[in-house]
Amino acid sequence: MLRSLVGSEMCIRDSINAEYGDQHPTPMLARLSIIAPAAAASISAIMPALKPAMLEAKPSLPADYVVPRVWADDPSKAKGPFANQPTAGPRAGSKWELQRGAHPIQLYSMGTPNGVKVTMLLEELVERDPSFEYDAWLVSIGGDQFSEGFVGVNPNSKIPAMLHHPPGEEDNPVRVFESANILIYLCDTFDKQGTFLPLDKRQRTECLNWLFWVQGSAPFLGGGFGHFYNYAPIKVEYAINRYSMEAKRQLDVLDRQLADGRAYLCGDQYTIADMAAYPWYGWVVLGKIYGDSKTFLEAEKYTHVVAWAERIAAREATRRGTKVNRPFGEPSDQLHERHARTDFETKTQDKLQPK
Repeated sequence: MLRSLVGSEMCIRDSINAEYGDQHPTPMLARLSIIAPAAAASISAIMPALKPAMLEAKPSLPADYVVPRVWADDPSKAKGPFANQPTAGPRAGSKWELQRGAHPIQLYSMGTPNGVKVTMLLEELVERDPSFEYDAWLVSIGGDQFSEGFVGVNPNSKIPAMLHHPPGEEDNPVRVFESANILIYLCDTFDKQGTFLPLDKRQRTECLNWLFWVQGSAPFLGGGFGHFYNYAPIKVEYAINRYSMEAKRQLDVLDRQLADGRAYLCGDQYTIADMAAYPWYGWVVLGKIYGDSKTFLEAEKYTHVVAWAERIAAREATRRGTKVNRPFGEPSDQLHERHARTDFETKTQDKLQPK
């Protein structure tokens, strides 16, 4: 409701600050337009209810923590794995170099859920077209993503990222970042029949509905539930409860969508929406991610999601795609770099390790 009331840059700071001082409930209130009297009246009506909830004293964790007026990074504080920094751009110390193989598609990624979305599709395309190939280079998210070379492909320093060197424009590649955008780009460029992204407008829209549902929902599953349940340096009951509830709600959304007996999210057609969702929700219900989250979330109760996940896991392209750029797990499931379809038989880590 509050967001819908926020209008122009003209503010009513004086009236809000007179009531709340420096502690007005939200900066959005300070941006309410004086030319919207109806909105101002609505805010005035709900102020009494907002004030106690927003300003009441609350316990902190740790107990001596006080929220500062202005946040500042404290390198001495525990941040857990994959610690970030408040700045973008290349960082000193990364020795990773941007490489280029023989094929038009150059993928720079790692076998996390977001990376696997793309390699699942790439392997489906390989399976359908004997002439299609791609190169996949491992980018360790322990720091490689902040190298100058990778930042040049994705200024947001997130995997996956891709360069497409079209025939005749090999030295003027198209850069593509954000996993959903890569999926759409690959389908629009190499799947002209609409096998994985329907050509019919209504069907395409339904597919994109679910693709972007994943993009908007999965951060709560991974960055929320996965982080606080499995990765955070401390166990925070409030955070685990909050994101567990949301994770279960999302699983229920999927379970209801699949409850009519359809094979995949959009019906009988396997699409990029399924590929995007599987490494997140499929891996959770199959017990492949976040420790014992399968038990914790009672994943077996989402029977339609489990059946859907098992169906996708059985696809040969899925089996191959989940191995690409994977630097963890069983050596036989790790193909750090992929440059040819024969690499799965000769270059997984179990075959490269000394006997």
